[in-house]
Amino acid sequence: MEYAGLRATVMGLGHFGGGLAAAKWLARAGALVTVTDLAPEDRLGPSLAALRREPIRRCVLGRHRQEDFRATDLVVVNPAVRPGSPWLEIARRAGARLTSEMQLFLETCRARLVGVTGTNGKSTTAAMIAAALGAAGRRVLLGGNIGRSLLEDAASLGPDDYAVVELSSFQLFWLGAGVPMPPTAVITNFSPNHLDWHATLEEYAAAKQRLLLEQTASDTAVFDPSAPGLSGWAPLVRGRLIAPRPASDNAPLRLCGRHNRVNAALAAAAARGLGCPEQAIETGLAGFSGLGDRLEPVATIGERTFYNDSASTTPESTIAALRALPPPVWLLAGGVDKGLDYRALVEEITQRAAGAVFFGRAARRLADLVKQRAAWMPCRAAANLREAMEICLAQSLPASTIVLSPACSSHDQFTNYRQRAAAFVELVQSLAARAPRADREPQGDPG
Repeated sequence: MEYAGLRATVMGLGHFGGGLAAAKWLARAGALVTVTDLAPEDRLGPSLAALRREPIRRCVLGRHRQEDFRATDLVVVNPAVRPGSPWLEIARRAGARLTSEMQLFLETCRARLVGVTGTNGKSTTAAMIAAALGAAGRRVLLGGNIGRSLLEDAASLGPDDYAVVELSSFQLFWLGAGVPMPPTAVITNFSPNHLDWHATLEEYAAAKQRLLLEQTASDTAVFDPSAPGLSGWAPLVRGRLIAPRPASDNAPLRLCGRHNRVNAALAAAAARGLGCPEQAIETGLAGFSGLGDRLEPVATIGERTFYNDSASTTPESTIAALRALPPPVWLLAGGVDKGLDYRALVEEITQRAAGAVFFGRAARRLADLVKQRAAWMPCRAAANLREAMEICLAQSLPASTIVLSPACSSHDQFTNYRQRAAAFVELVQSLAARAPRADREPQGDPG
């Protein structure tokens, strides 16, 4: 498609680089780019600073305007924009084409694509696949929902290179018809999530299943049909299905937790399907030290060990954290209630945690559910993360493990999960600054 002279509206500059990358890419291709975002200027500082060096036609911040959606040829939709947006309806009626940063990348990229989706574990699995490919000497880039746009790299990628792309349900939902899907599709698992965004569970599933249904007979799907939520997905596969070997067959990992062994088994299966030698797969996975904000050790202070697991935004991921960490564990959780079923999480908390403190909009609901299940358990609702940490410190015993693993999204009190993680780390660091030197230990791997 020719973009020179095209009027393009980028809807949502955002914080993770997708809107920024789309605006830069289109402007450099000669499009007349308007960037519009409901957030005010003071919340978009780094992204705006990067845009100032680009030939952007205009930026409209703190609001949207009808003319920016009516007098345009192309609208790049931020994945977080909900279906049914009245602004997009204006654009549709005006005859504008709707696209997304991910769609622009998939339509442009010449590399061998690996798409990774699922409810939990997709970031870690994608990064593990990239590690295995790298150990095999392949040139590989990792991006997508993991927090890095690959759009600006697309022109430098050739047919012998690899791009491992994490895809969220939002990104898949906004892909237009006929967009080429990655020839290798990896599905980690499936459980209810984002039901505050998707109209139904079936819509959420349909977004994930696009990765399979729009492949061809020569493509490859990688998943375990016995994994949670995937028992009926095998008939959707259009080409070859590769199932992982048992997680117990893995070589030792630097990461703790059975869920990471499952992620590694899936990554190994994908790497084998891409022709990686076994030694390279083992080397890549053995050297993988994990991603930030996922069971990340922060510090040991006064015999208490602190872990940042802010990226855990579903009950299942918090359950995995509770199972991975050494007891006694005190849990910090909460945020936006996405309308999910918390019964399994509550059961796990009462069985594995020494206590729990909840914060944010979901705090009262979670605390009440735990109290109903186990009235004896130390459990409180707090106004915010700082107060939750103070309660946790006051009630936990030395030698406790304290983990921020929210089970909820962050958008009530934080811009995103990374800002929530930074707030937690800052609280731990302030505690470390007050602790006697002998009580401090450096961060390290969680076993």
